[in-house]
Amino acid sequence: MLTNCLFHLETFSPSCYDRGRKRGAVFGAPFKQRLKGYMLEKGKGIMENKRRVFLIVLDSVGIGEMPDSADYGDAGSNTLAACARSGKLNIPNLRQLGIFNIEGVGCGTPVEAPAGAVARLAEASKGKDTTIGHWEISGVISPKPLPTYPDGFPQELLEEFSRRTGRGVLCNQPYSGTQLLVDYGKEHVETGKLIVYTSADSVFQIAAHEDVVPVPELYRYCEIARELLTGEHGVGRVIARPFVGVWPDFTRTANRHDYSLQPPAPTVLDAIQAAGLDCIGVGKINDIFAGRGITQFVRTKSNADGMEKTFSYAQKDFSGLCFVNLVDFDMVYGHRNNVPGYTNALNEFDVQLGELMPLLREEDLLIITADHGCDPSTPSTDHSREHVPMVAWGKGIRAGANLGTRDTYAHIAATVAEYLGVQAQIQGESFLSEIWEG
Repeated sequence: MLTNCLFHLETFSPSCYDRGRKRGAVFGAPFKQRLKGYMLEKGKGIMENKRRVFLIVLDSVGIGEMPDSADYGDAGSNTLAACARSGKLNIPNLRQLGIFNIEGVGCGTPVEAPAGAVARLAEASKGKDTTIGHWEISGVISPKPLPTYPDGFPQELLEEFSRRTGRGVLCNQPYSGTQLLVDYGKEHVETGKLIVYTSADSVFQIAAHEDVVPVPELYRYCEIARELLTGEHGVGRVIARPFVGVWPDFTRTANRHDYSLQPPAPTVLDAIQAAGLDCIGVGKINDIFAGRGITQFVRTKSNADGMEKTFSYAQKDFSGLCFVNLVDFDMVYGHRNNVPGYTNALNEFDVQLGELMPLLREEDLLIITADHGCDPSTPSTDHSREHVPMVAWGKGIRAGANLGTRDTYAHIAATVAEYLGVQAQIQGESFLSEIWEG
C-alpha cells in the first residue's frame, strides 16, 4: 500500500499519506513537490473540497400516511397535520422554505415563492422504526422488517441474559415507557431486577434506576444484550433507559444510550469517511450507525442542545457531512401523545432554524427530513408509517423546486454523495440537478 502511495499518485489519498507517516515513512522533497502538483491539478479534489452538507433529521416528523400505512395500523396518520390542527403551530421559516408546498402534506398554507426546494419521500423499507429509517436515509433499503416481539422475548433468551447479568427480569412485554415506571419502578428499586420491555418497534429496552444500577453498569448490561440479540433475534436497537426519583414520580434522565445493529450494507457515511472527508454525528447518529462511517460525534441532551451543537459545527472549518438527529419530537412528545408539546417543539426548532441559516456558507447545502412518523393525536403511542418531508436550502438552491413524491428516502443519500463528490455504492438516485444551481 505504501509503495502504491509513493509511486502511483493516481491512486493517492490523504489517508494513504497519513498512514505512511504513522508507519515512519519519510516523504522527501521530490515526493512532496509531486504531491503539491497533483493537488493543484485536482483543484476540486478531496483536500480542497469546501462543500458541506447539514442533514437534519426531525425524528418522527411525518407528513401523512403511505398507501400501505393501514397494514401497519397507521391509516390516517399525519404527524405534522396533528400539530397544525392544534392551532398553535408557528413555523414561519419552514413555511417560507416550502414545507406546506409539499405534495399531499395535508395542512398549512403554502407560499407563492418558496425559498427552498421540497419533496415528499416514501419509505421503501419494510418498517417504521428509527434504525431502518436512518439506514434508508443513508442509502440502504431494508426489504425485510426487523424482528418485533408483541408477546415479549423468548424465555430462554431472558434466562441467558439473567445468567450473564446476575439480575432477574421484570415486565417483558410491550409497554409505554412512562407508565412502565409507575407499574414496575417500585418493584425494581426493591428487588434490583431489571425492567426489560419492548414496543411495536424492533427494540430491547432496559430501564433501571440510577441509584440501583449505576449508568456504566446499565450500559454493560446493554452490551451483553446486544451480544445475545443477533441472527433471528437481531433487533434494531438495544436501549438503556435510566431513570431517577421516587415512586410514583420517577423520571427518565438524559443518559439514554442506543446500541444498534451494524448497517447490512455500505452507507453514504462509509463512502464519505473513505474519501477522507469529515462525517460528523450530532445526537444519536453515532449510536444508530454503531459508529460506522462516523469520524467524530457529539451526544446531545435535547433538541435545543442539538441545534446549539450544530451552530458550533457550522462555524468550524470542515468538509463533508454534519448529520443531526433531533430526538425530542419522538421520544419526549410523540410517544407520549403530547400534541401541545410536539407542536411547541416544532415552533422552537423553527426559531433555531432561523439562527442556523445565516451561519451557513456559500457552498453549504442544508437538508431537513424525518425517519418515520409518530402521530401524537392517535390512540397509539408507537411510531406511524408515514411519508416524510425533504426540505433543502442553500445559496445555490433552485428556489421553488418541487419534486413531488419520490419512492425512497435513499435519494437523499445519493444526492449527498453527488454534492460532496464521493463515489458511493448505495441505493437511491440523486436529485441534485433538480434542486441546485450552484
